[in-house]
Amino acid sequence: MGSMSESVAVRCPVCRREHLFTAPEYPCACGAPVVPPLDPRARATAISHRSWEDDWVTVLCASCGRRGEWPHPELGCPCGTVLRIPVTAGTAVERAEPTPRRAFQPVTIRTARDAVTAASLYLRWLGYRDIRRADQRPPNGIGIAARGLLAQVDPTVRPASLRDVECLWLTAMTESATCVYFSLSGYATKARAVADTLGVPLFVLDLTGTPQPVNSLADELDSTGA
Repeated sequence: MGSMSESVAVRCPVCRREHLFTAPEYPCACGAPVVPPLDPRARATAISHRSWEDDWVTVLCASCGRRGEWPHPELGCPCGTVLRIPVTAGTAVERAEPTPRRAFQPVTIRTARDAVTAASLYLRWLGYRDIRRADQRPPNGIGIAARGLLAQVDPTVRPASLRDVECLWLTAMTESATCVYFSLSGYATKARAVADTLGVPLFVLDLTGTPQPVNSLADELDSTGA
């Protein structure tokens, strides 16, 4: 059986407005929808500062039993306060037969953080686990890592350069990991050529948050998953 979205009443602690919040759905690697389990007894809290750990929550898939990390539910109040919606530790549910992998469900990109979220969701959809910030910061963009993988998300308005791709590949080599590059503005011609030589899948993130394969290596990764 799949997860179903649930709704809870949320009161803003700043302006006291009350909202009805519906939990978002995310695609598990097995194809089933995953819904963060909301805690109706706990109060929403205003976000004063962000940390990578607080922005993600572990959720159990109702269909295959996988545990994955997904964006912590948030709600923007009209007064300007961003609220973090409380969730329970997980869901204790029956297992069902895994379903075929569903189409990727993107998130709209408006900020650099949205680009990182979109790339992280896509990597989870491909089947990568333990998505987190990379230990080393790349020369450009933002580094994220998974088990056996290093990825770079470049949200700038210039095409990724040959040096950008080479630096990602070299860093991944030192960590005995494979790598993948996500860019909002495409790639320089030399960057695409060296990526094919080094075996680096290249994706362009469109503003809907959907990664578009740029080379054959990315096409293959998109088709087969992790």
